[in-house]
Amino acid sequence: MRRVTTGHGSVRGYAGTSISTLVKETGLPKSAFYHHFESKAGLLSAVMAQGAQGFFDAMREAQRNPPAGGTPRERLGWYLQKTGEVFTHREEFIRLLLVLVMSNEAAEAPEAMRTVIAVRDEGRDHMRHMIRSSFIGEGEDAANTVADALAHFGMAGFDGAVVSLQSEDGKPISEFMEQLADAMVAIGEALIAGR
Repeated sequence: MRRVTTGHGSVRGYAGTSISTLVKETGLPKSAFYHHFESKAGLLSAVMAQGAQGFFDAMREAQRNPPAGGTPRERLGWYLQKTGEVFTHREEFIRLLLVLVMSNEAAEAPEAMRTVIAVRDEGRDHMRHMIRSSFIGEGEDAANTVADALAHFGMAGFDGAVVSLQSEDGKPISEFMEQLADAMVAIGEALIAGR
């Protein structure tokens, strides 16, 4: 999504960009804008949904040939490193998702929230798949238990890494993914030991 600037060169961002400005910038008549999108959040959710599709397609492609054998830590580390690599080439989609989630206007736009929920569900399903595949050597029941228990945690860790990267905290995504893999495997192994 291109940034809209004022005549003084300052960036308005999402909250400061009116529908009138969007209509002017896109060249669409206002009636066409509202025909296709119920709101500004609706436009953003449509752009984000398209980005999400590309992101998840790229993830599936990058993770097409997972390593055979190895420990749960080695396998989960590989999956998360691939996730980080895909993110570095498609970070706009995640940025749009965060804007939608954090925007009060988006919370009041049903079409936007439906898109956010669908994208988050797909992300959690993919996280569950990565965790399950990493722990499958421990048996199906154990792998399913760990994947179900840690899918939300894995998403929260990835979300935090994204926010940190956007804040330019100075750590590369690969370091965050290594630490996330360490934490998730430690928790997963403790869950298995406690069964």
